[in-house]
This record gives sequence, structure tokens and C-alpha cells, in this order.
Amino acid sequence: VQLVESGGGLVQPGGSLTLSCATSGFTFSRAAMTWARQAPGKERDVVASTGLGNSLTYYDESVKGRFTMSRDNAKNTVYLRMSRLKPEDTAVYYCMTHLDDREYWGQGTQVTVSS
Repeated sequence: VQLVESGGGLVQPGGSLTLSCATSGFTFSRAAMTWARQAPGKERDVVASTGLGNSLTYYDESVKGRFTMSRDNAKNTVYLRMSRLKPEDTAVYYCMTHLDDREYWGQGTQVTVSS
């Protein structure tokens, strides 16, 4: 199982970024997917999670209305579109899937929101 995040970077407050998580090694279309983030000195928190389709998605209150999670089952990839970014969104962003009672995480991608 592999999950590889990309798309992070430095962005000004109010800007946008789209993160991608390319996956392999499991049946992506049958797996729920999660985006989480970890800021320096803080715990890793879930920001968005989606089931097998795009219709059932959970968003943390801190990102609701600004972030949109989607998945492309043909490309085995999940996305996180982030808009109206704030400095407090600065963190390492990870994607995760849960298979056979085990969590699999990517290596993360850094998002820094600063002027």
C-alpha cells in the first residue's frame, strides 16, 4: 500500500491550493479516504473524510466551506481543494486509508500560509 501526497507549498492568506494523494496497492474504489493535518507542536487532526463516492464527506468545522475533498476512482487519487487559506491552516497534510484494521499514511506535504 502506498499513498503519496503532493501539491503543498507556500501561499498567501486568502489564496488557494489543491493537494493530491496518489494511491496504489489496494482497491481504491472500495476504500474510505481521509485527509488530516499536523501543525508544529500539535496533534494530527482529521480535516476531511470521504466514503466510497463523493457524496458522503465529513469536514471539520475549521475548514467547512473552504475545503473540498474529492476522489477520482479512475486515477486512484483523492484531492483536497483548499481556498481562503488562513495562517492557522499551516501544517503538514497527510492522506490516510484504513484497511484490515490498520491505518496507512502518506509521507505528508507541507502547506505554509504566510504573507
